[in-house]
Parts: sequence; C-alpha cells; structure tokens
Amino acid sequence: MNTRHIGSIIAAAWCTFSTLYAQDPLITTASTRPSYSLNGYWRYIVDPYDNGYLDYRSVPFDRSDHPGSSAYFMNAKPADKSDRVEYNFDGCDSLRVPGDWNSQKERLYYYEGSLWYEKSFEYHSVPSDRRVFLYFGAVNYRADVYVNGQKLGEHIGGFTPFNFDISAVVKGGANFVVLRVNDMRLRDGVPTLNTDWWNYGGITRDVKIIEVPATFIRSFTLQLDKKENDILSGSVHLAGSDAAGKTIAVALPELNKRVTVTTNADGAATIRINAKDVRRWSPDHPKLYTVTLQCGGDAVYDRIGFRIIETRGRDILLNGKPVFLRGVSMHEENPLRGGRAYSMDDAKLLLGSAKELGCNFVRLAHYPHNEHMPRLADSLGILVWEEIPVYWTIQWENKETFANASAQLRALIERDRNRASVIIWSMANETPVGSERMTFLKNLADTARSLDTTRLISAALELHGWGSDNVTETITDPFADYVDVLSFNEYIGWYVGLPDRCEKIHWNITQNKPVIISEFGGGAKAGFHADSLTRWSEEYQEYLYKQNIAMLQRLPQLRGMTPWILFDFRSPRRALPGIQDEWNRKGLISNDGKKKKAYTVLRNFYSSMQKESETR
Repeated sequence: MNTRHIGSIIAAAWCTFSTLYAQDPLITTASTRPSYSLNGYWRYIVDPYDNGYLDYRSVPFDRSDHPGSSAYFMNAKPADKSDRVEYNFDGCDSLRVPGDWNSQKERLYYYEGSLWYEKSFEYHSVPSDRRVFLYFGAVNYRADVYVNGQKLGEHIGGFTPFNFDISAVVKGGANFVVLRVNDMRLRDGVPTLNTDWWNYGGITRDVKIIEVPATFIRSFTLQLDKKENDILSGSVHLAGSDAAGKTIAVALPELNKRVTVTTNADGAATIRINAKDVRRWSPDHPKLYTVTLQCGGDAVYDRIGFRIIETRGRDILLNGKPVFLRGVSMHEENPLRGGRAYSMDDAKLLLGSAKELGCNFVRLAHYPHNEHMPRLADSLGILVWEEIPVYWTIQWENKETFANASAQLRALIERDRNRASVIIWSMANETPVGSERMTFLKNLADTARSLDTTRLISAALELHGWGSDNVTETITDPFADYVDVLSFNEYIGWYVGLPDRCEKIHWNITQNKPVIISEFGGGAKAGFHADSLTRWSEEYQEYLYKQNIAMLQRLPQLRGMTPWILFDFRSPRRALPGIQDEWNRKGLISNDGKKKKAYTVLRNFYSSMQKESETR
C-alpha cells in the first residue's frame, strides 16, 4: 500500500475542489443489489484537535476559499503542500467496520471528537455505461468522505443511510477511501447535547460499493392502497440522464402478475396492480411476496408484505380487525457483546428476545435502527414503531435543526416504506410543550404524511395534566390533536410515587383515539433481591409491573404498550456505583442475559392477552 497522509489527502482535495461531488439521492434498492463489501478492518487515526481537517485558524483545509486553493498549491505536488508525517496511516491500528470505536478500544471508550478511517481496496475499470456508488448504512455523526484523495461531500446524522457517486474517481486497480468521522454532541444537532443512551461513534453500519447501469432503478414502493384495498399502488423512480420515457416491467411471479409502466419527464412512474389474490401480511401470517422490477439492463427485487393499518375511533385496525399491540421498547445495542448492534445476528438476538417475551410489536427507540431490524421483523411477523432522534430539548426555533430532523425522517421513510412490519412513524420523544416545538413537530408530521399515506403518525409524549385530586391523569399536549395514535410515557411507581400509587390513578383521556403507553417501568439490578419496596431489587420492579399493568387495564382506550425496556443498556448519565455503573437498569433482561422477575410478569400478561384475542 502506498503511504497515506491525511495532509496529502486534504491537499489533493484542494486541487479538485471545483469538481466537488454532492451527496446523491438515496438508492433505496441498495440492500438487495449485488455489491462489493468494504466491511472489515479499517486503519484509523484519532484527531481530538481536528488538525487533520482544520488549519490553526480553524478553517477547513478543503474549503474553496482556503489559501490552499491558490496558484502555488494548485501547481505544487501534494507532498510539498502538507508533509504531515503524524497523520500517516501506515502502521496505524485498525477498527472493525461496521462497529463503534467506543466498545472496540478501551482508550476510546469515552472519546467524542474526530477520528479518521482509511480503507484500501482493489476495483476494476468502470465502463462508460456504468455508474459506481459508495454506500454507507450509517456513520455517527458527521462524515466527510474522500476517495483517492478527492472529497465527495459530507453527511450529517448518525442513523440514516447515504451514498455518493464515485464513477469519476474510482479507477482500475488500487483505490482508497478515507472518512473523517466526528461524533461530537451538538446543541443544534438531532439529537441534541443531552440523551439517555451511549453516543457510539464510528462507521456503525455496512459499507459497500454498488455498480449499476447509467440509468437505473433508484427507488420504488408498493403497498396496498388504503382507499382501494384490492389494489397494490406505488411508484418507481429512475436515476440517469435519459430516465424519461423508459418502460419498466413490474412483476409478482408467485401470483403470475405483471404490468408495465412508462416513466414521465422526471423518470417516475405510477404502479397499480390488481390485489384480489394477495394474502394479507399479519403477525400470525407474515406472508412476503417477491416483487421484481426490470428496466433495460437493470433489475431489482424485494420481499414485501401487504397489509392495511388504520385507526377507527379508539381502535387500531390491522387488515380491518382490531389489534392489541403487545410490545416492548429497545435500543440498538447488543448488551451481551457490548456496543452498537450492527449485524443480522444482532437483530435476531433483539427481535428473537421480544418474540420469546410474547411480543407482536416493538418500539425501535430513539432513532432509526439498522435496516436488518424491520426486514427481519417482516419475516418474523413483528409490528414496528420507528422513530427519529427528536429527543427532549431540540432547538425548535433553529431552521437548520428542523432541516436536519426532516432529512433524517425522509431518509428513514425512503428506506423502510416497503416494510409491512413498520406501522408507525414517531416524530419525537418526551419533548416539552411550547409553540415553537408545536410548529416543529406539526411540520414533521406533515412531511411524513406527504411521503407516506399507508402508516400511522405518533410521538412519545410526556404525561401532562393532573386533576385537582392529584390522581386523575389526562393529556393536555396540543400535539395530541395531530397524531393518529396517542402515545405517552408514564413512570408511576418509579419517578412518581411508589408502585401502590397506581391503585389510585384514574384516567380522563378526552381524545377519541387509541392509546399506546410508549414507556413505563423501573430499574432493577439482576440478582439483587429484597422486599417489594426496596428500590433496585428485582422484587420492586416485579411489583411495579404488576401494579402498572393493573392500572393500565383500566384505561378504556388502551390498545398497546411498549414498556421500557427489553435489555439493560449503557448510559453515561446512570452512574450509581454498585447498581447502575453506567447502565440503565430498566431492562427486563440484564446486560449478561439474565431475565429479571418482571420479565415473567409481562410475559404472562401478554400470554393471557394473546389467548383472549384467539378466542374472539
């Protein structure tokens, strides 16, 4: 491998800045296309002062108005511009990709800042009628991407996919890709400075190279039409300079259905297919159909389930029938291995554990999880709530913050709108009531509805409104009027009183909507046993669950719950020595896989609910 200096990479970027590539529209067909994996070990350099990216005046080296763009630097060799031997990748240590840096290297456990990654790879010469994209499942939080010394662009947001066209810079033979990854928490970021989970930095999901024809199928969606339930409706979008007037064949081979559509001037076309013979997807029968699309030399496929989700008064209807959502919340973390969950095996651990608990529903909190999760949920028959990290105290008045949140929402919907399992888009979690916040969330909800009419809108609200008797609960949050499903977090017996307070609670929910309790619970350290009023004991958590379940069953609109949380998870704000030790202990299962006593309480309740539904 040739010597790689960050300095020379930045210097090369100076020479080519005028041809800087922007981030390309997301290829949502990426997950089922043939690809060349760049997963594996990447060399890395820790850069806490960002000296590989900023000069001593804190100006980015790759900015077009930097002195580096002067005639001297344009004509000089890269080595003359910046011979910074301290940024040489040769001999550097390596990190596994995908994976976070915190759990892989002890010295990076608490690290927040910039870290440079480098990966060398071999590739073939690219024909003129082909395009090549570099695709990232997610990088937390900001990624500046360079290939062969040329900057492609940047991406902001730690949990959504992105891709760049590298056709003009990749070459036959040896190539290299470099990323500057910065995971600093930001006041104007999404999420903002303060959260209750670990800020795992790094290239946390798959990296791959995707090669496609010059004009190719960038995205498509196909779902049962809410208004015409015997029709599959959707759309397809081509990318390329000659995407207009193209014929696309759409087929469901199992049902012997095939239609052809023709793209308009924007390279888009509408799809409509008769669906009278389609078997509806449900948790009991998670039927998936192979859908294929072909346009010229390009062909893609997906495995898709078809179902209708809607509300009617206080009910949630799946395929026209009321459903009770037996759920649990979870973070994207493998507590047994440690660190960010990233693989299909991780998804099987998390969703398999939920299935064993008796769940037909999971809340993927508090950010978009890996694409493996909803895809596996499709095949397992688990309904899914997906969420963006609009969490606690976002800068509601900041237009750039809203643009960031909106971009993450759009990317999530684009990625997962063919997943039958996904039934709810959540706009936020525990956000304080206020006029600017209301505008922010309403605009997000409008964005979601403009992109997808086949799913429900919700948000995990805070429980507002105690009656004069101090035991009557109501919801006064005005955003409740904009959601399809009313969801809120309540911690009666943990943050509010003792568990027996649940016996006194009365509900006065005036909104005629179904209710999901998006969080309830309390902490317990696995193996610590005491009486039922000793906090942190398994007995306290067990008693709390019994009391909460009994209380919630008195709520007439109750149509589901996702207690907090399936597994213990890491959180720097949970320091209590000997008990928490930087773990949030609200898990029903400990970080070493032990099921706490409350687990059995919830499993028994869900078992009785399932039997009751089967006898209807």
